[in-house]
Amino acid sequence: MDRKRLQNLAKTRIKDAKALLGRRRWSAAYYFCGYAIECALKSCLLRHLGESGAVFGDEKYLRRLTECWTHDLVKLVNLAGLDAEFGRARSDNAALLNFWNVAKEWEETSRYEEHTEVTARALYEAVTHNPDGVLRWIQSHW
Repeated sequence: MDRKRLQNLAKTRIKDAKALLGRRRWSAAYYFCGYAIECALKSCLLRHLGESGAVFGDEKYLRRLTECWTHDLVKLVNLAGLDAEFGRARSDNAALLNFWNVAKEWEETSRYEEHTEVTARALYEAVTHNPDGVLRWIQSHW
């Protein structure tokens, strides 16, 4: 899977989530919102690998690449080399920080859980808010 495909998946899953919210399918909408962030961060990870030289510059990083199979959004931020920059962005933007606090609670296993309208809409807002949503920030780095 290449960066462009992951980016397209992220965009498509957000559209799917919006459609599902309109159909009152809260749990599926919730899942797709988080999955969109996962795809977006994996696109950033591929960019980081290709442009940073991290694979050749840090032997420990190369060993950690087995973790790229994770669905953990916090770990993906780290693997994509975005910890410092994203940390600064959150420090400078309280809305982004609050939205990230909502988004990072998403887990792959949420597909097996029931979610309410409140939680689904909160995650959708955290991901898509203009200009402070998590996906918007990630898109500027993918």
